[in-house]
Amino acid sequence: MTPQASTPTPAALRANWVANATLLWEQRRRILRITFVGAVISIIVAFVIPKRYEASARIMPPEQGGGGGAAMIAALVGRSGSGGGGLGSLASSLLGTHNTSALFVDLLRCGTISSHLIDRFQLQHAYRKRYKVDAAKYLARHTTVVDDKKSGVITITIEDASPQRARDIAQGYLDELNQIVTLTNTSSARQERTFIEKRLTSVQADLEHAQLALSDFSSSHTTIDIKEQTRAMVDAAARLQGQLIVSQSELGSLQQIYGNGNVRVRAAQARVGALQHELTQMSGTDAALPANVPQTDSKELYPPLRQLPRLAVPYADLYRRVRVQETVFELLTQEYEMARIQEAKDTPVISIIDLPGVPEKKSFPPRTLVVLILTLLSLVAACAWFLVRERWDATSEADPRKILLRTIQASLPARLQSELRPKPAPVEVKA
Repeated sequence: MTPQASTPTPAALRANWVANATLLWEQRRRILRITFVGAVISIIVAFVIPKRYEASARIMPPEQGGGGGAAMIAALVGRSGSGGGGLGSLASSLLGTHNTSALFVDLLRCGTISSHLIDRFQLQHAYRKRYKVDAAKYLARHTTVVDDKKSGVITITIEDASPQRARDIAQGYLDELNQIVTLTNTSSARQERTFIEKRLTSVQADLEHAQLALSDFSSSHTTIDIKEQTRAMVDAAARLQGQLIVSQSELGSLQQIYGNGNVRVRAAQARVGALQHELTQMSGTDAALPANVPQTDSKELYPPLRQLPRLAVPYADLYRRVRVQETVFELLTQEYEMARIQEAKDTPVISIIDLPGVPEKKSFPPRTLVVLILTLLSLVAACAWFLVRERWDATSEADPRKILLRTIQASLPARLQSELRPKPAPVEVKA
């Protein structure tokens, strides 16, 4: 067979096209009925498919490092033409800057956040999944995280059958991202704040113990302020000493005038004795104080004058300990507040551009498009069926394909053979 003989001529092609069109026109009623049934089925399918809703949130991750100079250089490099990409990367690396968008995208896709969301919203029950890993895969398939390379804005889109749950899961992503960023922040300010916080707790306990020891010592030995008490007792003793000297002088002059039996002499003697007793009581003894024995049994409001130097040493030691702990506590408190401020500056803050809202319109399925596509497919399938059947009926009985089909049909059960046996076409009677 020559190539010219095997190639169909334009006239043959035109005749074949006309024959196919004629056949389809003759079967137009059946094709329309099949198309109508397909349209009805497509409408049912479009409304049976469950609705899906999308909730979106947009965030802007912080840029770390660089400052204004880095931003200016990066902007200048960005205008340098087609070769600015490599130069921009080199400038960013030299300036110590990096875009954290990729990091936040990976954090949003990590298993920790998805596990927390599954537990928080009971997604295993909502998605009808037996295992948590299957629920995580289902959530990942219906979660889209898009990073805009130019602006750095990250868009989180959640698709769910419930609009409220879609909004809640999108908000949950933002909450979990903030939490995981705060927990994984290992800056030097955070470490310093943690150390100062522990040290501040220890110093506060030491200060309380020192204050308690000083208060117990002061209460036991009636020592409030050793310096002021010493000065006051020295002044009081000096006054008593002066009064005693004056009283003794008066007593001596009265004895020379009146003798010892006179009433005025006895009164002067009683006053001198009272002054001496008060002076002796105020002076006290120089005996060593018993160790760790409080002086609670004494009725004196103040310790004796001779015991003040002995009490001054332990009092000064306890007072010094209190003052040292107070100073350390004040300094650590200031350092702690400064560390907290620095930690707040170093902690990356996620800027939320768009909060997720409850979607009002469904995102899937596009019912009109589904109906149109399925109706068109039913129309094409009906036309193809009639064309193929006509081509098959026109095939010779001696064709190997028909022989193979009859062989396969003979091996099938009788009932199935009757179903597959071609039925004769109806004969139209013309009036």
